[in-house]
Amino acid sequence: MNAKELRDKTPDQLREDLTTLKKQQFNLRFQAATGQLENPAQMRKARRDAARVKTILNEKAQAAAE
Repeated sequence: MNAKELRDKTPDQLREDLTTLKKQQFNLRFQAATGQLENPAQMRKARRDAARVKTILNEKAQAAAE
């Protein structure tokens, strides 16, 4: 997921994506705690994607406020 794809989405779609990513992060943390996580890089990717979505949401909110 890159920033260009995210900027084309509506704020509602971004919020849905963020919810999905947060659930994915929770599941990955649970897998890591139980020793079932196969690829630890997935945790980093999910965390960064969530941050990317939050950044785009904040940009859109700031643009709407102006």
